[in-house]
Amino acid sequence: MALILTYLGKGGCGSTTVAIAAAKQRSRAGQRVLLVIQDVTPAPALLLGQPLGAEPAELEPNLWAMQFQAATQLEKSWDEVKTLEAQYLRTPFLKAVYGQELGVMPGMDSALALNALRQYDASDRYDVIIYDGSDATATLRMLGMPEILDWYLRRFRGVFQQSDVGRVLSPFLQPMASAVLAVDWSGDVLDQPTGQVRSQLEDGRQAVTNPSRVAAFLVTTPTAGAVATARYLWGSAQQIGLTIGGVLVNSGHLNDDQATSFAPLPQVTLPQVVEQGWESAIDALPDPAQWAAAAPRPVSVDEATKTVRLFLPSFDKTQVKLTQYGPEVTIEAGDQRRNLLLPKSLQGKAVAGAKFQEQHLVISFS
Repeated sequence: MALILTYLGKGGCGSTTVAIAAAKQRSRAGQRVLLVIQDVTPAPALLLGQPLGAEPAELEPNLWAMQFQAATQLEKSWDEVKTLEAQYLRTPFLKAVYGQELGVMPGMDSALALNALRQYDASDRYDVIIYDGSDATATLRMLGMPEILDWYLRRFRGVFQQSDVGRVLSPFLQPMASAVLAVDWSGDVLDQPTGQVRSQLEDGRQAVTNPSRVAAFLVTTPTAGAVATARYLWGSAQQIGLTIGGVLVNSGHLNDDQATSFAPLPQVTLPQVVEQGWESAIDALPDPAQWAAAAPRPVSVDEATKTVRLFLPSFDKTQVKLTQYGPEVTIEAGDQRRNLLLPKSLQGKAVAGAKFQEQHLVISFS
């Protein structure tokens, strides 16, 4: 299992430069590092001084790098789909469609990138994987996919089972599945086809919320727009359970008010790579694992006091909407929505109140 890191900031703040410096730092510390860059333009190769391709290539000892190419990843994923189809269906019908024919639809990039990260992580070839996305908001949506997709499967499966259509069709699904598919789906047929997917989604969700598995860092400059964007990304990251380890400042120093607005995150100012070279930036970067381990947790539950604390910096109570649906609480903040599945001890209990306290939304249950 690798530690997956990403760097979030407003466009032009130097996130790619920081990601490269971090990759060099970790590789020189003896860790096996994979740097995945989503930008397919020549710019990253110019920064690295070496060409990049669609497959990991070793740039220096312990450091591999690649440019994420959606079309190539789509072709690989399509081959996997066809393999699964041949495994479960007696007469596969996708075999006549080839991955080379497929075009990348809008929104596919994030799902393909997430799947690629999952595969590289599972390979056990790397200790650290650094993902440099082309857009910070898209990166957050990508990392939030496991939780969101798991909610859709969980929610609509229940809706279907409780509907008249579900009750009418259920007696016929098992014999029909046995006749069409090459495997026996005994028990609840609706659980079987989604079981493997649910397991992968749960693994992904747990990884994103575990700072020893996935962590992010904010990258900003002292300009007002960059600081405001970084603070927004900080709050949005909490909505997917992603730990933000600290703030990395490019092109100058934050003033006192700006620095205070990121408290309690640790902050460091990075020297300009163009002026002082890679070595100075590498030396200035902190150990990401240590910073992530000490960062505030997005969610904490106190079952004894029947409270849930959500860390929501950069948002105030007027920007947050709270709704309860059965065993879940939906929290809307900014452009992010999270469906928080409550622990069993709190399921069935109604929300008694909610208040902001030291950048936390504290929800109490009766």
